[in-house]
Order: sequence, then C-alpha cells, then structure tokens
Amino acid sequence: MSSPSVLYAEQPEWADVIPIPQYENVEPLAPILYTPEYKDATDYFRGIVKTGEKSQRVLSLTEHIIRLNPAHYSAWQYRYETLLAIKAPLDVELKLMDEIAIKHMKTYQVWHHRRLLMTHLLRNTDSTGIDKGSSSSSTQSPTQIASSELTLIARTLAEDSKNYHTWSYRQWLLAFFNDDSLWERELDFVDSMLNADVRNNSAWHHRFFVVFQSGVREGEQNRDRVLKRELIYVKQNISLAPNNASAWNYLRGVLDLNKLPYSNLVTFVQPYSVSHPDTPSDLVDLENPPPSRGAQLPCPAAIEFLADVYEKEGGDNVLKATELWKSLGSEHDTIRKRYWEFRVKEGLRAIQAQS
Repeated sequence: MSSPSVLYAEQPEWADVIPIPQYENVEPLAPILYTPEYKDATDYFRGIVKTGEKSQRVLSLTEHIIRLNPAHYSAWQYRYETLLAIKAPLDVELKLMDEIAIKHMKTYQVWHHRRLLMTHLLRNTDSTGIDKGSSSSSTQSPTQIASSELTLIARTLAEDSKNYHTWSYRQWLLAFFNDDSLWERELDFVDSMLNADVRNNSAWHHRFFVVFQSGVREGEQNRDRVLKRELIYVKQNISLAPNNASAWNYLRGVLDLNKLPYSNLVTFVQPYSVSHPDTPSDLVDLENPPPSRGAQLPCPAAIEFLADVYEKEGGDNVLKATELWKSLGSEHDTIRKRYWEFRVKEGLRAIQAQS
C-alpha cells in the first residue's frame, strides 16, 4: 500500500487518473472538514470508479481509504468487485482483513465484507479444498475455512464480548456452512462466555439461537430432554445471579417457545420474590435451586414473573397481580414507575369488567 504521507496527486504512477472532487455547494452550511490525505484518496477513488478500473493498485487505494474510514461502504464494495475481477486469492484477503476486523469490530462493513468473501469461497471451493474459481491459494476445505473464522470471532469477542456485529456474523457463519463439526462445539463456547460474564445478553441470545433456532442436530433429537436441560441450566444461573435480566429473559423465551405456562415455575420463582425466602440456601435441588447466599432480594424480575402468572389466571388473582405491580412501581423497580402504574390501571379495569 502507498505511504499515506505521500498524496496520490504527487505519485507518478497515478498521473493517468483524473481525480474527481466530492461535490459540495459553493458555500455549504456545514462543510465536512476532510483531512488532505483522505480528500486526496477519495478524489482518486472516484476517478477510478468512473473509469471502471480493477487492478492491484485499486486494492491498495481501497485499503488506504478503509484504514482512514472503515465505514466507507463504497470503498468496501468496489474492493470486493476488484478482488473477484482480478482473481485475487481471497484467503489472503481474509488474513489481511483480520487486523481491521479486530481494530474496527463495531463497523458493520467489516463483517459484511467477510461475509461476501466467505460466501464466494464456499461456492467456489469443493469438499477437498480445491478452488474451482482460482480465487484462493488455500487447500483448506470449506469446513476448515469456517473453523478458522470461528477462531477469529472468538478473538474479537475476547476484546468486546457483547459486540452485536461479531455475534451476528458468527450466527450467519454457522448457519451458512451448517456443518455438524462446527455446531458440536458451540454450546461449550457459549458456556465459556457465560462463565466469564453471566450477564452477557449476547451470549444468552446466541445460546437460544443454537439450541432452539438452528435446527435439530445429532444428540439433540430428544427435545424433551433438551428442554429440561435448558430449564435447569437457566435456573442454576438465576440462582447464582438472581438480578440478571438476561437469564430471566432466556427463561421466558424457553417457556414461550415451547408453549409452557409460567405457572409451572411458581415453586422455583417464589423464593426470589421475597426478602427472606423460607427455602434453606444450602439445599441442593436442580429443579428449583434457591437464591445464592447474599443475593439481593426480592428480585424485580421474579415479582414481575409472578404477577404475569396471576394475571394469566384471571379472576381474583388479577388483584394479586396489581399489588405486585404496585410494589414494583413504588419500591423494587422505580425506574419504570410509570409503566407499573399503567399495568395497575389496566389490571383494575379488568377487575371492574369482571364484576
């Protein structure tokens, strides 16, 4: 790549390109203060796009622009088109972009570019690793390529464990390649992420995706057993950190997806909804693990859960629900006071309608 300290306008090898400045009004209200380096590079980029040139120097130019502005969508797209046009080795491109992926992981275009590369590699590489389109110098099979990507993703998540674009790319990669050897290690990976941070909502979301939204794989055919396993898993994690909203959301998701009534879990939830549960804290019960010692109780999520149970049951139990909502609004979850006041009003209207 050309040294960013030397403008393209000063380089003889770019003398054949006519730079095209970005259009602005004669006196714009809010002019964009580009650096001379960025303005020079993008002027030459527009000149290249106009002529339609696809070459190695275009790759250098787009890399330069991307390093200056990793969100420059047009530079990413033109770079991809150039890679295919000149049959550049895409596995080399992936390695080159590893640095940018970690440095600019919050930039959507970084992951979109990798997705395009991986899609093309899979479609042009057979099961033995032979590239049918001469766009890779690798002899890796598609599964091996995908496995390397999962390793890179793990590295980026080590830097930012909740980055949406990284998790989204991981889910796409697993679903796109859909190889059992990739899926079989995924629950262990999620476990490691949740062990590091049980409040990692992205990891909980990914677990739901792996277990319930990505098909049924070898060893997971007994869905009743899987359901029981997941309920025990989330209950145990709630026991360790009762005020973890992510785990409560996962519990609700499991119940809703499997059309199970919330009332089935009243025995488990009840001790979390009071200040001093009667259940001994050292009791070993996988089905209904008690709150951990020193837990901050009552737990607002547990109170809300019970209120939903009472509301669903209807009748006189709706009054119980309104009392719980009142306690949330006045004491346990005051940040959402207005919302709980609304729930109380709706509950009282329902009671009046019944009478």
